[in-house]
Amino acid sequence: MSGNGSVGAVVDLLVLGGLGVDVRVRVPALPLPAADSHTVEPIELRIGNTGAGVALAARALGLRVLVVDTLGADPAGELVRAALTRADVQALLAEHRGGTRRSVNLVDPGGRRTSLYDPRPWQGAPPFPATEVAALVRDARHVHLSIMDWAVPLLPAVRAAIPAGVALSTDLHDWDGENAYHQPFVEVADVVLLSGVRLGDRAASLAGTLAPRTVVVTRGADGAELYPGDGTAVPPAAPGKPVVDSNGAGDAFAAGLIAGRLRGEPLERAARYAARVAAAACTHDGMEYPPGLLPTG
Repeated sequence: MSGNGSVGAVVDLLVLGGLGVDVRVRVPALPLPAADSHTVEPIELRIGNTGAGVALAARALGLRVLVVDTLGADPAGELVRAALTRADVQALLAEHRGGTRRSVNLVDPGGRRTSLYDPRPWQGAPPFPATEVAALVRDARHVHLSIMDWAVPLLPAVRAAIPAGVALSTDLHDWDGENAYHQPFVEVADVVLLSGVRLGDRAASLAGTLAPRTVVVTRGADGAELYPGDGTAVPPAAPGKPVVDSNGAGDAFAAGLIAGRLRGEPLERAARYAARVAAAACTHDGMEYPPGLLPTG
């Protein structure tokens, strides 16, 4: 087990899980035209996956961040460790014998992407003692769960350790409302983020089944919807600069929402700020965002 930075101090955001690498391939179009091969721009390997996206965007917004996860003792893992160090993100890491998680992201000229995800399933007991994770939870102002398999046995301890007034969020990505894998994360969360891609017009009914949790349905360039209520619309924000890569925009939205709520903003205002953060993230090449990704306000 290894660390990065001073682990144990009070942090604004504790991110559980979701580190990996992205293999980014710029393609001429999505879906790819039928052909035996395509000549593309240089293929790049960089830090990625959902927990990294939330942690790096939150750190760029000025939050003190600790991420807890597994990484392989492989070149991909070293790449992730180096990126976290550059961003001044604290980390508590356990070795994953199966190697570091990775995704292949196909990105078209307009910045849209399709991701192929290799989760490297965890085998055996959780990599961290429940008491250790609970202690970290008690020292955080907000806890965000990535839907990592190793975290499932620890979820009761995480929920029990949440201090009064501290929220626990999770991003279920393209959950269809039926896949049982996601259910343990739903049950412990106060705030649930969902992609609207697969839900379509079923978002309101699904959000109703998750009440009294706050549910945020993100719809990319079409903005987002907030529940409970009648699905308050959050308009999309204009990027202000050319879109380079939309990968990580949803994670940046989550980071912006968390940052806004930690400042005491009401949900709708925090979500509008999150939309601006997500738009700004799309103008950067990769998830290693510069400090001050988006000013407060």
